Amino acid sequence: MRILMIEDDRDAASYVARGLAEAGHVVDTVHDGIAGEAQAHAAGYDVLIVDRMLPKRDGLALIASLRAAGDKTPILVLSALGAVDDRVKGLRAGGDDYLVKPFAFAELLARIEALARRAAPEQGTTVLAVGDLVIDRLSRRVTRAGKKIDLQPREFRLLEYLMRHAGQVVTRTMLLENVWDYHFDPQTNVIDVQVSRLRAKLDLGLGRSPIRTVRGAGYTLDPAGDDRDA
Repeated sequence: MRILMIEDDRDAASYVARGLAEAGHVVDTVHDGIAGEAQAHAAGYDVLIVDRMLPKRDGLALIASLRAAGDKTPILVLSALGAVDDRVKGLRAGGDDYLVKPFAFAELLARIEALARRAAPEQGTTVLAVGDLVIDRLSRRVTRAGKKIDLQPREFRLLEYLMRHAGQVVTRTMLLENVWDYHFDPQTNVIDVQVSRLRAKLDLGLGRSPIRTVRGAGYTLDPAGDDRDA
């Protein structure tokens, strides 16, 4: 999933973002209400995590503005205010769920996944398919030709990104920014190593993988399943 977290406590935001990334999700973080609303409008997210008390623009005002603009993205409200009246205000402002601080990360993750499941019929299927390769973004199940493939979280994110851009050339810079969250080139072969491992898992002993190397450019996912270099 692609998740936007709007939280002014940078340590808390970093902790949650790291945990979500380890669970295989792509996370962007913003630290004030105005920037958060702009980011929510600028990019499509599966779930928003919004702190109630934000600088520049209150979290509830931000949520109400998004709803008024027709944004139906599921929103989890985070707040240290846990009274019944506070929770009611959060939900009436347009939040879909409300989690009181401090919270257990496992519960936050479960609530996010539940929100995404409930929104799936409205936002479209959670399943991506390219040729005989199929992934379910919520159950994190991957199959090729009906055979289950076990992937690590980073491998899953890499494959999901390639499948979302099937038939297109995906550059190493695009992968660094969208799969590794690096906005600079770390001068390592981390991408090549991960792509090689993913190719091997997708091969299934067939001697062919749907991931092709495009010399001097990057990679592409070929539905024909021909992994010869282009």
